[in-house]
Amino acid sequence: MGKTSSIMVNIRFFLRLEPFAVLHEILHTVKRFIGWILISIGSDTLRGCRFRSWSGLKHALRMLNDNPMKRRALVKWFGFTGIAAIGGGGFAVNRSQAANRYYSGPVSDHFDGRVFFNPDGTPPGSFSDLLRWQLGNGRKKWPESWPSPHPSANPASRVNGNQLRVTMVGHATLLIQTAGVNILTDPYWSERASPFQFAGPKRVNAPGIAFDDLPPIDIVLLTHNHYDHLDALTINRLKDAHDPLVVTPLGNDTIVENAVPGVRTVTGDWGDLVESHGLKLHFEPVHHWSARGTFDRRMALWCGFVVDGPGGKIYHVGDTGFHEGINYQAAREKHGRFRLAILPVGAYEPRWFMKGQHQNPAEAVEGFELCNAEFAAGHHWGTVQLTNEGIEEPRDALHTELDRRQIERNRFRAMQPGEAWDVPESSTT
Repeated sequence: MGKTSSIMVNIRFFLRLEPFAVLHEILHTVKRFIGWILISIGSDTLRGCRFRSWSGLKHALRMLNDNPMKRRALVKWFGFTGIAAIGGGGFAVNRSQAANRYYSGPVSDHFDGRVFFNPDGTPPGSFSDLLRWQLGNGRKKWPESWPSPHPSANPASRVNGNQLRVTMVGHATLLIQTAGVNILTDPYWSERASPFQFAGPKRVNAPGIAFDDLPPIDIVLLTHNHYDHLDALTINRLKDAHDPLVVTPLGNDTIVENAVPGVRTVTGDWGDLVESHGLKLHFEPVHHWSARGTFDRRMALWCGFVVDGPGGKIYHVGDTGFHEGINYQAAREKHGRFRLAILPVGAYEPRWFMKGQHQNPAEAVEGFELCNAEFAAGHHWGTVQLTNEGIEEPRDALHTELDRRQIERNRFRAMQPGEAWDVPESSTT
């Protein structure tokens, strides 16, 4: 392998190691690259090993793991003093030496003075868990293209009064229109959910609203900093075209402002409230984590939002593990009833690895009931493949659980790009 190609494969490998949810697309490249590295580190130990299959690679990793000197060489080569972005548990090498580059503030029940955490929660998987997932089987193949059955939407400029219309753009991006205000959640129009546009998870359908067809955007709700939610290229386009206010939890304002100079931001902690355009915007806890690279794991906060306006309350969750329903129950206790909950239903397999950070459709339905929502829009599925499940499995599993609980399917819709929904008015509005 030549030097240039080695560097390119190395870049791609580290790309996949950023948040764990974006690791699968270039597995075969990773396999060849790891095999090359393993041979360079342990050629004597691995003499005769072949890397034509994942089983051969797993055998080689086991052999190196049994050799302490080779194991240390492997850790050193990959620079795992910085790969705390995927690790956790016991694989936290030199984490205490890295200062928080995004936020400094008082210690709280979810901030230890350096990084954020989920109180009584589950940390992201360890590096050994990551390898087990990557080297395992079970990943369903997605089609290269999966067009939405809905045509590209052309939204109205404004939706006034108590009306509430949501239009799916794709993945976690929705346009919320109510009370004359236009809101985008986690806007992502780029081709790939990645720090680069030459590699990374690639969308299999076009955005449900062409960027140039967007109505004036007033507010952006940015839940956390993973690349499938914080797309700096899109934020930059929105600033130039609409100059919206970006509302985002602690630390993410620094990331956005560094990437998009001049952007307007407001930040908050769990439990905080800001008001904009006549709406109350509450920062609410979810069970997740954050990382943009290999050295900034959990240095910026993650959150959900409650939008409180004349048409009722909207509960938006970008990513979350179910966490025994604790946050859903807390949202109900604080806010009462929701007209609409916007909940993730995809990127959940394999459960042994994803359960703590990504709920599955059955858990989403339980959360829907726990938070006391009248209707729900399902998102985070069918646009970019991040995990093992097939492209249609989230919708099918959602329908199965709704039927099992005797909940009408039209109350909880797994939305697809271009789909617009005039949410019925709440009986408590």
